[in-house]
Amino acid sequence: MKTLTREECLNILSHNYIGRIAYTAKGNPEIVPITYYFDPAQEAIISYSGEGNKINCMRKNPIVSFQVDEIETLVKWKSVLVKGSFEELSRSDAKHMLHSFSEGVKKIILDKKNKNLTYLKEFSAKMDAPDESIIYRIKISDIQGRKREDNEISE
Repeated sequence: MKTLTREECLNILSHNYIGRIAYTAKGNPEIVPITYYFDPAQEAIISYSGEGNKINCMRKNPIVSFQVDEIETLVKWKSVLVKGSFEELSRSDAKHMLHSFSEGVKKIILDKKNKNLTYLKEFSAKMDAPDESIIYRIKISDIQGRKREDNEISE
């Protein structure tokens, strides 16, 4: 395995939209998948969620981890781990960031998969009613990544 540079890590974050967030719930680790947008200007992960356990837990303990993988085969993959802190966005920032999130995710999907985006209508609906969603940012404090390539010998 090889270590990814910071630039390689940021590139992976920029070109994906599904990751897993880890947080602490009642003293135990929890990991769930989320749809996200990496905001390069802020170097932060942007996402949203309804009220619930995940949001309540992150409000109580804002230290989180976030992971994104690009897996081609069992022996060819890249993985990025982010450590950071949860920050709930205010109503004024929230609507702006939700718009950036929606447009960013749509662009990534079109660039990567050239798929029909009709299922992303929920993002537009959320932009019209941001009061129903909690829009949040993960401020990155540390980022690291690893990769494995086909021709590497197993460790």
